[in-house]
Amino acid sequence: MTKNSTPSPADPKPAGPGDRVFLIDGSGYIFRAYHALPPLTRPSDGLPVGAVHGFCGMLWKLLRESNELAPPTHMAVILDYSSKTFRSDLYSGYKAHRPEPPEDLVPQFPLVRDAVRAFNL
Repeated sequence: MTKNSTPSPADPKPAGPGDRVFLIDGSGYIFRAYHALPPLTRPSDGLPVGAVHGFCGMLWKLLRESNELAPPTHMAVILDYSSKTFRSDLYSGYKAHRPEPPEDLVPQFPLVRDAVRAFNL
């Protein structure tokens, strides 16, 4: 990290007393954006991007408004992992009644991950 640069996820500073840590439910943002906005596609190839657009808008608003009051010292976006996790081992009914994501939302997940990296989170 150079002087006057923002730390990258590769060189994080551990959180300590007095720090303000924001953990963002990225999956919640994605589904909220998907269901709140009309379908939107990328003109070049028709790829659905409405959830990505809404996700970025909500994240940008959070960053802008949090910096007006007490900016976070640490921030991370937490996304669900799509394959089996320790939660499935602990509770066999974990996500048992959750429907599969909508077909046009699935190709947007990698784009959201790219957006999180672009926001340097």
